[in-house]
Amino acid sequence: MPVVALETSIVGQGLPHPHNLRAARGCEAAIREQGAVPATVAVLDGELRVGLGDRNLERIASGSVKVSPRDLGPAIAHGAAGATTVAATMRAAAMAGIRFMATGGIGGVHRGHPEDESADLEELARSPVAVFCAGAKIILDLRLTLERLESLTVPVLGYACDEFPAFYTAHSGCPVSARVEDAGDAARTIRAAWATGSRGIVIALPPPRELEGAESLARQAAEELSEVSGREVTPRLLARMAELSEGRSLDVNVELVINNAGVAARVAKAYSQL
Repeated sequence: MPVVALETSIVGQGLPHPHNLRAARGCEAAIREQGAVPATVAVLDGELRVGLGDRNLERIASGSVKVSPRDLGPAIAHGAAGATTVAATMRAAAMAGIRFMATGGIGGVHRGHPEDESADLEELARSPVAVFCAGAKIILDLRLTLERLESLTVPVLGYACDEFPAFYTAHSGCPVSARVEDAGDAARTIRAAWATGSRGIVIALPPPRELEGAESLARQAAEELSEVSGREVTPRLLARMAELSEGRSLDVNVELVINNAGVAARVAKAYSQL
């Protein structure tokens, strides 16, 4: 059966309560509605879990550490409750033989700090997983992020779009590397890419609803938090975006991640039928 992996950093760090659990449960429901199986990933009780029950989702929401690929070993060895990033979820999915994953937006190169690059990009070059997202988070430098993905030979496919989405908006001014029209076209393109040596693949979907003034809000948040670095950057910037938008960004975030999960499931199902 088609299976779609889901990350949990959105539950543990990315969204506040109750938006975090609404997003997680909505993604799982959207995947099941398309006839696929959700596999939510986390570290719990000294194990890397691929597939969580609702009680364990609540455990991640109530208190967990952010786990990237480098953190998997320590988190497992020390029995931590770990919410997996996109990169760590890709690693777990690849280990389990799962080829499809959904998230809100991938990480990338940070604005004003090109040396600060998300582990998501390198993991896309390593793990053969198709990641469905609303592009990269708008708080990032999208042009440099796409250049880095090009250097890593990662295909960036626009799902019925020619422009790379910027998370809260469909418009970034940056083109995708290729366009796919629907689930069947995406499945065939992904299969051909894997058959010719590609590893990770980005499938970028415009958000179903846009956040008004998203770019100006992102610029203000980045300027205010320019001194923040490391793993705290993304959660702090997204939290500031929520404050500046008076909570509107949270609802847009929940809607787009659920939409991404549903499309990922449709493509996974089409792929399984090829």
